Amino acid sequence: MAFLYESAFVKLEFEEDFLRVCIKGVSAISQIVTAKSAKRASPGMPKPTPWKKEIKKNWPLYVLCVPAFLFVCIFSYGPMAGLVMAFQDYKPWLGIGSSEWIGLENFARIFEYKESMQAISNTLIIAVSKIIVGIIVPIVMAILLSEIRNIGVKKSVQTLVYLPHFLSWVTVAGMMIDILGLDGGVNHVLTQVFGMKPIFFLGDPGLFRPTVIISDLWKNFGFGMIVYLATITGIDPSYYEAAEIDGATRRQQILHVTLPCMMPMIIVIATLSLGNILDAGFDQIFNLYNPLVYSTGDIIDTYVYRSSLLNGQYGFGTAVGLFKSGISLILIVVSYRLAYKYANYKIF
Repeated sequence: MAFLYESAFVKLEFEEDFLRVCIKGVSAISQIVTAKSAKRASPGMPKPTPWKKEIKKNWPLYVLCVPAFLFVCIFSYGPMAGLVMAFQDYKPWLGIGSSEWIGLENFARIFEYKESMQAISNTLIIAVSKIIVGIIVPIVMAILLSEIRNIGVKKSVQTLVYLPHFLSWVTVAGMMIDILGLDGGVNHVLTQVFGMKPIFFLGDPGLFRPTVIISDLWKNFGFGMIVYLATITGIDPSYYEAAEIDGATRRQQILHVTLPCMMPMIIVIATLSLGNILDAGFDQIFNLYNPLVYSTGDIIDTYVYRSSLLNGQYGFGTAVGLFKSGISLILIVVSYRLAYKYANYKIF
């Protein structure tokens, strides 16, 4: 345990420093790119280097990209040939080439089946709740942690809240089943101390969603907190000094200095989160749910898994997955446009 704590502490310090450098680096690069664009736009300046000369000059760097390019082509784009199953009544013994083509029937069935519509609504509710809670709580924790002046206490709290990020959902799900089960620790306290009846947290449809959202928050909010802490660290101290001279209290400094300076990063993270609005977390749900909570816990990914791999409806399962991917692509494009418009954030 001591080794895990020490390793997490070292990784935490490295990632915090790395994120701080990245934030400053992105700001500097954006300024350089803006300056170069202005120079290129001015008359009388030389034209950009042709792409052939660019490749000839930096060919070793492009060679380094070849393995990653091949990896993506083989494992990401190669399997996309199987998407044709979404338009077929796919039979494994016939294969893709001989299976009957049925057009958009599989997509029409998505809106005809009660289970598929239920999975879509569950996905939206769980994913949106995770996004909202996953943005608010890290911001609050980062601000509170930045107010701690004792470095030892600050680093210890950072490490403790970041430790769950190292755990897989298989491990976390096993812990939750032991803790929240009918004979788990929580129910033992409820029955023995408070005299209450045991509560089946993972078998009650009304309690399953809050359990999923809270457990996801506990596991992942430490990483988001580090991002905001790095942003707070990069704020110019002169802002606080000026506010203090003007008589601002710590609360007023947080409201009028810290939060406005954090707003660009908050906007970027919030807008980019829109691309995950149909991703409610397959690993988590798959390891926690059961038939008792299908009505509130079954999401698109688990529904595709059961429909295609367990029930043999490969074409229908592929259609549901393709439908989700198409919507996610649109949301990602929209989120990047919003991030560029409101926070001047762009990758290319």
